[in-house]
Amino acid sequence: MLRKGARLIERDLGKEPLSEPELKDLFGPRDPREFLNTRNELYRRMKMAENPPSPSETLRLMAKNPNLIRRPIVVRGRDRVLGFDEAALARLLR
Repeated sequence: MLRKGARLIERDLGKEPLSEPELKDLFGPRDPREFLNTRNELYRRMKMAENPPSPSETLRLMAKNPNLIRRPIVVRGRDRVLGFDEAALARLLR
């Protein structure tokens, strides 16, 4: 699908989860804990807000439980937007 010059490639993370190396590459130098889905049941059950996992444990948990990753994930070149941020998405697609 082309829109504003961008080709959309969809990936069903439930069927094809991101691996730990893919997640590490996606987040780059940023702390993966920034991208935890705080609405996820596992996040709440493990009380991650009060006791956050280490960055490496976060990557392991996200690879095993893709619903822990804030979505949508939009990548264009080196730019990334994780989570719904209408303004950031609009800037990315300019």
